[in-house]
Amino acid sequence: MLPPFRPWMPLLLCLVAGAATLASQAPAAPSIDDLINLQRVGAPAISPDGRHVAFTVREANWDENAYETEIWLGDASTGTSRQLTNARQSSLQPAWSPDGSALAFVSDRDGKRQIYRIAMAGGEAEKVTSADEGVNAFAWSPTGKQIAFTMTDPIPDAVKEHERRWGDIRIEDQDQRYAHLHVLDVDTRATRALTKGSFVVGRFDWSPDGTYLAFDHRLTSDPSDGGSADISIVNVETGERDVVVVQDGPDSNPRWSPDGRQIAFESAMGKPFFYFQNSVIAVVAPGSPAVRSLTDAFDEDPSLLAWTPAGIAFAATQRTWSYLFTLDPATRKIDRHAVADEWIGGSFSLTQDGATAAFVGSGPSSFPDIYIAPVATMAARKVSDSGAQIASWPAHRREVLRWKSQDGAEIEGVLHKPADFEAGRRYPLLVVIHGGPTGVSRPVPYSSSGYYPIDAFLAKGAVVLEPNYRGSAGYGEAFRSLNVRNLGVGDAWDVLSGIDALVAQGIVDRDRVGSMGWSQGGYISAFLATRHSDRFKAISVGAGISDWMTYYVNTDIHPFTRQYLKATPWDDPKIYADTSPMTYIKQASAPTLIQHGENDARVPIPNAFQLYQGLRDQNVPVRLSVFKGFGHGLTKPKANRGAMQQNLDWFTNYIWGQPGGGPGL
Repeated sequence: MLPPFRPWMPLLLCLVAGAATLASQAPAAPSIDDLINLQRVGAPAISPDGRHVAFTVREANWDENAYETEIWLGDASTGTSRQLTNARQSSLQPAWSPDGSALAFVSDRDGKRQIYRIAMAGGEAEKVTSADEGVNAFAWSPTGKQIAFTMTDPIPDAVKEHERRWGDIRIEDQDQRYAHLHVLDVDTRATRALTKGSFVVGRFDWSPDGTYLAFDHRLTSDPSDGGSADISIVNVETGERDVVVVQDGPDSNPRWSPDGRQIAFESAMGKPFFYFQNSVIAVVAPGSPAVRSLTDAFDEDPSLLAWTPAGIAFAATQRTWSYLFTLDPATRKIDRHAVADEWIGGSFSLTQDGATAAFVGSGPSSFPDIYIAPVATMAARKVSDSGAQIASWPAHRREVLRWKSQDGAEIEGVLHKPADFEAGRRYPLLVVIHGGPTGVSRPVPYSSSGYYPIDAFLAKGAVVLEPNYRGSAGYGEAFRSLNVRNLGVGDAWDVLSGIDALVAQGIVDRDRVGSMGWSQGGYISAFLATRHSDRFKAISVGAGISDWMTYYVNTDIHPFTRQYLKATPWDDPKIYADTSPMTYIKQASAPTLIQHGENDARVPIPNAFQLYQGLRDQNVPVRLSVFKGFGHGLTKPKANRGAMQQNLDWFTNYIWGQPGGGPGL
């Protein structure tokens, strides 16, 4: 089991000493630091015999201002777990040797990410690679005698010479660095490169006989080149490479069939608008040009896991839930494997025969934990105890509700209610909008971390709505397409109609409503702050788009805008204007907090300055908080503390009329 969270120890002592006094009091609400300090599990890797699972546990290290991850080991027979690694920095990507005698993982404890191996019989972890640029990902060979890994190529000598003579000058779309496959001999530690050339290797898989590696590769590491991904195989002994799949759109994540004759992979099948159209699981036989799609009838994006004797395993979201599925490649029949209908399963790991799975599981009242289950019954056994961390905290409630949007589209959302919710009372409402747009909000307790302190809002007596607006994952391709050439406009309909539904139900005070979101959620909040400003007491825009042309020419994923708006700014300036918050800046009135990473490549910071200056010119109360050194996400605990405290203070001020004490407000 995970140990009790250390900062709670004084509280636990107080609870023992004063149990009689505290028994009649409501549970204490957690602070923002408590939320950030929650240990969170992930990356389960089931042992070959299905009896154990290695997994990661992430926690905040405030002294180093970093999130650090260690590897734990869970036992299916006892339902308990213990910590396996304990070193400076992090240990990640646990993977069992085929015979189960050792566990390999990646760690940056010595500076660069290297592969380490630890014998399950006991002893210390030993470093087995010394890759110059560090290891990206790795996989054991079927015999356990080799490990394949990817590594970014060293900086070319020509580039070093240019920097020596001319300084650090970047030529856009040139001077690319590539990543390639390498293979390590486990006994001798000798390594050799398997691929070379002007491409970037992504995910890969060993053939069952260990002769070949199948891998996906794209032109560059630039996210805009994601659609160029194709599939190749390489002979491990000779390095001879054959391209297996070449077609428009991304083809990625190859997985060999158990007999080694076919490869399954995720594919857009040449669809031109793969950002919102369904991907499929397809198969191909090396040496044959024929590619067959197997999941056309499955109306969502399948995430391919493995091809086992039991079938092709994949994971997928369905509405707010997510499950494990098995596809019969012969009949194309798909079976769902679920612990419960209202269940969120993820990060699945299967034994080679496909009979047993380990996964992260949660639900409306279950904090994410690690489980092991036979796939046939999904009678899950919990082997971690992360939920113990929140046992003494208020038991807020979550429910999934539906409403009709302005154009009749059915929208779902997650409504969070405080533990002491009273029917018939009208509450302040805070809307938290997910990113993506193909993200999805799920009903999980104490899920707030990073940007928006949902649980602190609940403790103050608000209800919180997380709308799965049009474009969200889990509702099929037609739903994901509803905001094509309708970004912001239709999204706003979905948010506003959700607010109206809660007002009509007598739950929400329409005069005390705020909205916030990050990335695409920040864009929608910016749209609400300008075009629908009169509906809100306050807004928070996190890493949001303010002008689609500004975004398009600065972002690292230009195809995203071209696909959703089906035009460039030069082709159709009107659609870019109609869907841009800045077009409606003169209508803005709601006090707006803007938060943005200084080095954001996905939504570059000119978007933040544009919205900030526009609101200032309209004399709207506005604050711009620039998080120095960060990109599109805030990845350190102190930055997360600052962002959440700023949002708590901003809405405390404008929704409750109370002063806050956070940074910069």
